[in-house]
Amino acid sequence: MAIDLKELVAARLGENYDLHERHLNRTLVAAQRVIGFDKVYARAEGAYLYDMDNAAYLDFLSGYSVFNIGRNHPAIQKAIREVLELDLPNMVQMDCSLLSGLLAEALTKRTPKHLDAVFFCNSGTEANEGALKFARAATGRKRMLSLAGSWHGLSFGALSLMGCESFTEGFGPLMDGWDTRIALNDLPALEKELEKGDVAAFVIESVQGKGCNSPGPDFYPRAQELCRKYGSLLISDEVQTGLGRTGKMFGFQHWNLEPDIITLAKSLSGGYVPCGAIVARREIYQKTFSRMDRCVVHSTTFGRNNLAMACGLAALDVLDEEKLIENSAKMGTLLVQKLDALRAKHSFIKEVRGKGLMIAIEFHEPNEFKLKMAWKLLHKVDKVLFAQMVVTQMLAQHRILTQVAGHAMDVVKILPPLIIGEKEVDMFVNALDSTLSECRKFPGPMWEIGNNFVRHALRSKRISDPVTAVVAGGADPGRT
Repeated sequence: MAIDLKELVAARLGENYDLHERHLNRTLVAAQRVIGFDKVYARAEGAYLYDMDNAAYLDFLSGYSVFNIGRNHPAIQKAIREVLELDLPNMVQMDCSLLSGLLAEALTKRTPKHLDAVFFCNSGTEANEGALKFARAATGRKRMLSLAGSWHGLSFGALSLMGCESFTEGFGPLMDGWDTRIALNDLPALEKELEKGDVAAFVIESVQGKGCNSPGPDFYPRAQELCRKYGSLLISDEVQTGLGRTGKMFGFQHWNLEPDIITLAKSLSGGYVPCGAIVARREIYQKTFSRMDRCVVHSTTFGRNNLAMACGLAALDVLDEEKLIENSAKMGTLLVQKLDALRAKHSFIKEVRGKGLMIAIEFHEPNEFKLKMAWKLLHKVDKVLFAQMVVTQMLAQHRILTQVAGHAMDVVKILPPLIIGEKEVDMFVNALDSTLSECRKFPGPMWEIGNNFVRHALRSKRISDPVTAVVAGGADPGRT
């Protein structure tokens, strides 16, 4: 007898955290309970999640930017139904499937002309790992350079690139010689490394996932020139910044760059089926697949599966038809303007920055004496606790889901779906205004939340466990 999934979900919904505690990551469950993120969501639509009582939660996290076109989009559902009804042969492996060819064609219509060869995989991390292999094969060099504060994923090569101690601890030694991080805007340091002649590629995120930082207007163009001068490739990790997130199709377009390789994932398939892609210059691609006996030297079993390819075609079409890239730019500008206007009222706010709908709100020590003392107390325990206090209150009191941008950061990061309008912008701005107003009352309910975090942090053997592990973006903000 076939499983009745609807009946199973109806009968067991609400057991989510107990099941995970027994069979999956019980440390994650503990952390979610500490910060008040142990909600049970029953359904989702567009920019909203709904709990078991049908209360709506505004989703300004978008599954770490997976749901650029919104959750459960009908166009993606239609594509899934249709591809299933076609009974197509799937993952034959020793063939060339139609849908993967069509999605590659659709992608290369949207990339600069020099990026004309596509490899499909399953995730952003996998795309980045493949791009590193392509770069080594194309250049014959072994070393990679990346930026300080970067995030490229949690598999071995990607992890070696980013050098974030909170994620590399216990997994070393990492890739030999990949431990050089170039600070944003430091061109002399970059040239010093490139001129050694052993760098296969310089890997960037146009806007960094951790903290939403990006350099001044000249750094990336000059960095590209230096890569060309010394024979290194430029790889743009567009896993989070691509497909409209920053108000352009790809983040590198803000600097008019011509990267040699880009990597994509997250929203590529509309949030239903894992899908990633490497898009490269044809001559680079062919250096990897250089002979007939090397035609599958880099491959992945599920990379060209029909469900992912159909969803990818539908997701790209939605981006165009609903003009979501234009909306990302428009709503992002409005959101930054309204958030920045709160700085005059709330001395907690240091800066609002970002591009499109990839935005960070950075906090710093307030001016008021009482609040200074409370701020210092939290920061003696862990620098992330104030931002987490804000995020927790936004969810508990205003039913808005967002995240802290990274470990030891006073930064809240927002990644709304690109479908939002002025209604959702005002909901978020008003909620943040209210939350920060509550922070001005010391002592008060908000600081009791902070005290609770302090107690849990001090109770654990390491301050970063369990709270910081999840508040700083969990396993992403990067690569899913």
